[in-house]
Amino acid sequence: MVKDGEEDAQEKLKYFSGEQLKEPFTQEQFAEKWSEYLLKLEARPNLRATLSRPIEISNDFKLKLPIDNSVQLEEINKIKPDLVSWLRKELRNTSIELITDIVVQESEYKPYSETEKLAEMVKKNPSLAVLKQRFNLDFGE
Repeated sequence: MVKDGEEDAQEKLKYFSGEQLKEPFTQEQFAEKWSEYLLKLEARPNLRATLSRPIEISNDFKLKLPIDNSVQLEEINKIKPDLVSWLRKELRNTSIELITDIVVQESEYKPYSETEKLAEMVKKNPSLAVLKQRFNLDFGE
């Protein structure tokens, strides 16, 4: 007699490494199933937000998910086997793979002090440095 937990694990294993299914799916079908899975993550809003980013699907069914840092990667790796086997089962395609890519976000520099603001303005208009020197202007330096 097979227990429910064992049967569920065997079913996941079947879609993770068993028979090969390669049914094509559309972007809309994928988006529907992805949203369905995200509903399961209601108790984990941070993970849900990470997985809500736009996903690029390649021709060989590789799903590329951009993430910000290693903490997000760790959280995704915890659910990745379950997520991938669920997607393979639902979309009937065992070639599906989830690839995470840490993307470094370039932050825009924002000057805060008077000195930093002046330096940024001088970059845009070098004549300001001459003006400051000629009139002996002091910005609390």
